Amino acid sequence: QLQLVESGGGLVQPGGSLSLSCAASGFVLDGYHIGWFRQAPGKEREGVLCISRNNGIIRYTDSMRGRVTISRDNAKNSAYLAISSLKPEDTAVYYCAARWTFDNTCDIQNTANWHQGTHVWGQGTQVTVSS
Repeated sequence: QLQLVESGGGLVQPGGSLSLSCAASGFVLDGYHIGWFRQAPGKEREGVLCISRNNGIIRYTDSMRGRVTISRDNAKNSAYLAISSLKPEDTAVYYCAARWTFDNTCDIQNTANWHQGTHVWGQGTQVTVSS
């Protein structure tokens, strides 16, 4: 069974930092584009950034640009999202997703594309930014 499991969410004070993990099982994450998304209460799920499967190119949306870093550890079959300077409006459920396409570079602008073709989504991890 192909599975992604996010962890590392929790309650963080404004201005703080957080690192989220995304562990894959049942498949080799290295061959996939990896994306991080978030969904705030009452809002649509939006892309944050992605890292491409072959060339490691990273694409960002404007939602958290400059405050997020993505990385992958092939030995651990995992990916990570580091977030800094957290704001209350960053409160959301954060999801990781893996998608295989013929394209060498990932696209994070269209969330719907990550539900098409060969793809896997995690269940999400809650991040709450509050004092």
